[in-house]
Amino acid sequence: MKRAFAVFACICILAGGLYVAASKWAIRHETLNLFDAARARPVSVDIAVRRDYEMKADAGYWKLPVAVISNGNTVKNTEYSFLANVLAARGYLVASIQQDLPTDPPLMTKVGLPYVGRLEVYQRGEANILFVLGQLKKLQPNADYNHLTLVGHSNGGDVAMFCAQQHPELVSKVITLDNLRVPFVLNDKMKILSFRSTDPNFKTDPGVLPTAQEAKADGIDIVKTKFQHTWMSDRGPDSAKEMIQATLGQFLGDSSVSDLSPAPTDNPLIAKLGPAPYP
Repeated sequence: MKRAFAVFACICILAGGLYVAASKWAIRHETLNLFDAARARPVSVDIAVRRDYEMKADAGYWKLPVAVISNGNTVKNTEYSFLANVLAARGYLVASIQQDLPTDPPLMTKVGLPYVGRLEVYQRGEANILFVLGQLKKLQPNADYNHLTLVGHSNGGDVAMFCAQQHPELVSKVITLDNLRVPFVLNDKMKILSFRSTDPNFKTDPGVLPTAQEAKADGIDIVKTKFQHTWMSDRGPDSAKEMIQATLGQFLGDSSVSDLSPAPTDNPLIAKLGPAPYP
């Protein structure tokens, strides 16, 4: 009896492992080189989607949730596969947009102006997102474009937050990795998760982070890390990416990960990643 039980347990473990492996390797990636004629602007997009969920959507009995990833300045849109694969494995249609082009003016900081002079950059990113969504609706009509998950690193995080401010009726979740300029949306209907670096070269502007009271009231999860700003992409060490993936999975509803710490009342940093030292 014990032997039979052990064999059964091994089969379950093997089946679980095969499922995880199948989920990882069954993700389809495709590059779309789009062109927005209205703005005379090329827009490159990397699509990631699980083949089985895509087949269900194509058959008309599943709607793919949609996630849009915006890259940080000078980082390629393809350098966020550690995020795209987690989202795609959970059934999302993921669009990683190349927000900046080599021909774009360099980012400038102009203290005293709205968003330190980067309003046009965020408006351009918003236009890119809306354009890509319009194109995706033609390619994959069986997806949910009314409850978007916007993800972004650094400048891309500011683009995501700005777009969520402008279109709260379309956005249900925002996930940022060390956005520094655009203040957080305060909306209890929108779930927000933000990873913050400990990097002396990248300082968050005053007024961007919510107060502890605002975060608690609106359910905003802010995770303080010991990561460098540039680690929050595929360029970072595996340990950093794995911790971000685990917390992201939890945020999206992964019951296998313990709950985030509750919000304190005197500190806007709601949770900390990992007690162990970071490389």
